[in-house]
This record gives sequence, structure tokens and C-alpha cells, in this order.
Amino acid sequence: MPTIPEYPTMTISFRFLAAGSLALAASVHASQACSGDVDGDQRINVNDLLEVIGSWGACPPPPAECPADIDGTGAVGVDDLLVVLSGWGDCPDADDAPQRIVAYYIEWGIYGRDYQPMDIPADKITHINYAFANIGTDGRIALGDPYAAIDKYYPGDSWDQPYRGTYNQINNVLRGQYPHLKTLISVGGWTWSGRFSDIALTSASRETFAESCVDFIRTYNFDGVDIDWEYPVCCGLASNTYRPEDKQNYTLLLQELRRQLDIAAAEDDRAYLLTIAAPAGYDKIANLEPDGIAEACDWINVMTYDYHGAWDMTATNHHSKLFPNPDDPGAEEVAERYNARSAIQTFMGAGVPASELVLGVPFYGRAWGGVAADNDGLFQPGSIVPPGTWDDWSSGSTGVNDWFEIETFIASGEYTRHWDEHSKVPWLYSPTRHGGHFVSYDDEESMQYKVDFARELGLGGFMFWEITADRNETLLDILQSARTP
Repeated sequence: MPTIPEYPTMTISFRFLAAGSLALAASVHASQACSGDVDGDQRINVNDLLEVIGSWGACPPPPAECPADIDGTGAVGVDDLLVVLSGWGDCPDADDAPQRIVAYYIEWGIYGRDYQPMDIPADKITHINYAFANIGTDGRIALGDPYAAIDKYYPGDSWDQPYRGTYNQINNVLRGQYPHLKTLISVGGWTWSGRFSDIALTSASRETFAESCVDFIRTYNFDGVDIDWEYPVCCGLASNTYRPEDKQNYTLLLQELRRQLDIAAAEDDRAYLLTIAAPAGYDKIANLEPDGIAEACDWINVMTYDYHGAWDMTATNHHSKLFPNPDDPGAEEVAERYNARSAIQTFMGAGVPASELVLGVPFYGRAWGGVAADNDGLFQPGSIVPPGTWDDWSSGSTGVNDWFEIETFIASGEYTRHWDEHSKVPWLYSPTRHGGHFVSYDDEESMQYKVDFARELGLGGFMFWEITADRNETLLDILQSARTP
């Protein structure tokens, strides 16, 4: 039996006796998960534990049932045992279903995409993360595109109001119509993470940045700050500054933000939020201090997408898989751990409560071109980056297709939809388009699996990138269903 890893809500000691039997001593703290309720009595207890141990090994072939196979792998093993132990106690009420639906709204969406703030389906979301603000050379938060943010005229605007633009539309007009809505300014992103290492470096630089964020959200009426540092220590743009101490300094930066936001909240008699967009690859999570981050933040948005893409032509793969596929030909650890379940387990294993983890999902796909038809294109080498939905002269071909464009691929009849039963995600393949076009994406079926996954673990909701990509709101409607017990 493999070694059982540390899990967030329990302390476990296992001893393997000479006779090969297993002696178990476990102290378990109840969590929100209830997928470990094997016998369906709305509580997870010793009966479920005995069911798992008694069913250990490969499941019998269908139509025989295998209720102890909680993770659906076809065998009862350590992972199923961990689910039971981590969820020990009474099952949560249905009202504990994920409640947050966090939408990223992109500032540049007002241009070629022509997606204006009034197009946002505010009745279907709970939070808007406005992407992005930049960091200035002075170490303070800075407007990204001043014209879009505070200058563009919308109906009803006047020349003498404090600010116009998308900030006014989202924070004052839209939120005035939908009082439940909260807005956060997201700082950084892939392009503007270059100065995070510098602002996190010293106590003085952290204080300056945090002070500027408080001034910023007060000035423009945001409800909080979302930090999107891609990434501490390594692996973002080559032009970014990196330091080994980014790991500890990120936590310190968030702690200083939390401190100053709490002071402002007391002064303003208003709650201010602090969240981050966190990486979902095990190698990048290793450069964080998840427990310290969770203590400082209201929640963590885990970006469980972009695991694979056309930057690697070695083999096509799913960019947002929920579970691993045992046939994945990639490096063993990548094949096993580049998936949403592994990312969430890693954060929980580091001490982050499930309710403070928000599952990030993509409203776009990633594609490869020049892909042979073997295995319907899955796990096959590619040779070109195909065009994406919003490519222009500066981006070149990206292979990034918004969901609403993928819907047109499906409707065209030129593509065949395939389903990965292991990873619970689909893909499209066309042998005639772009020399063999492979598209990895999420649809209604895969999104429902993610909704069920989040509900079973008691996660704190969903975040998606980004709102302009689902023009028909088909994926958003699936996430919205998670708010209905």
C-alpha cells in the first residue's frame, strides 16, 4: 500500500504490523465533504470506514455496484479512505452548497469584443474581479488603461463627475441595480506581475503598496483587492523579477494588505475583501505558503486550467482536467498531479479549509493544429498553433478559443466531440481543419462534474476566466445551478 499523505482535517498514524494487518489510529475533524458517506445515512463514521476497508482492491465488473469506490477509479484504495477520514461526522445541510460565483471582467473587453459592463449578467454572479490594475515604478497600484477605467463616456455620464468609465459602470451603476454584487480590483495577471517581487521585498515596500490599494478601492468604490501574482519564485514571464524569498514575502505582503484593509473597514464601517488567484500546478503551489495565505485572505481562487497548451507540441492534452488519465503519456508526476482534484487536495493538505477554496474554471479552450487522427487526436503530437478567437497582429496565432466560438465548431458538423471518461472532460477533433485540429475545453457535461465535485468537497464556490467568452451563458448557467441546493 502506498504511503498516505498528510491531509488537512485530521491527524493519522498508520502502523504496518508484521502479519500485514493495518492498525489505524485517527483523530478527525469534521469537514464539509460528504462524498465519504458510503452507506447513505447522512453521516460519515466507522461503518463507512469498514465498508472501504472491506472492499479494498479492484471493483467487480458492472453491473455490480462498488459504493466504496468514492473517487470513481474502478478500485477502492487510499484516496477513498482519505475521503472518509477527512469528512468524518454529520453530512452538511444542502444549504452549504457553494455560494460564490466569481467572474473575471477584462478591461480590454470594451474594445474588439464590445462587451460592456451593462452586458454582465449580474444576477447570475456574486463577485466581479476586474482585470487588471498594474503596479507602477513607485511600487503603488496603478490604473491599467485609464481611458477604459475612468474616462470612457457611457449613457448618463457627465463631464464633471468624479470618474466615468468601466469603474463607474461596475462599482456604482451596476452594483446599484444589483446590491448583492461585490467588486474587487485584480492586480497583476500574466502580463503585469513583473514588480510583485520588488513590492513584497521589504516591510516599507509592502506598506506602501498596501496603503495605495486602500486608497485605490476607496477612491473608486471597490469592495476589495484580488492579487494575481504569476508567479512567485519562478515560472511567469522571463522579464519578471524573481527571488527565492518570494515564497515567504508573498505571505507577508498579504498579511500587510489584510492589516490595512481591516483598519480601513473599521473606519469606513464596510467589509473589504482580500483574495488571490492561485496557481494549480503542484510545482508552483510549492512556492507558496498556503496556510498563511488562507489566514490573510477571505478565499483563494485556484486556477485549475492552462495545465497544457500549444506551447508544448510533444502531445495534445486536456488543459483543465478534473481527474488524471492513467493513459497520459507525459512525465509521471505531471500526468498524475496536473488536474483540479490534485490541486485542491494539495491546498487542503497544506491546511486550507475547503470553504476557503474557490474552484477556478475556464470559459475557453486550448487547441493544437497539425494533429494526426490516431486516438482521435488525444495524446498526439502537434505541429502548429492554430488561430484563436481574438488573435491580432500583436498576438499572432494563440490556439485559444472562447467557449462561444467552440459552440460554433460543434454546430458546424466539421468536428467530432469525444469524452475522456477518466478525466471527465471533452475534446473536439477535426481531421480537416488546420491539418488536424484538437481542441481541449469544458462544456456543460464537464462543468456539471466540477459542480458536483465542489459540492461534495464543500468548496467555497467557483471562479471563471472570463465573462466575455460565454456569450450564450450556457456554462454560467451550470455554475449558477450550484447555488441551488
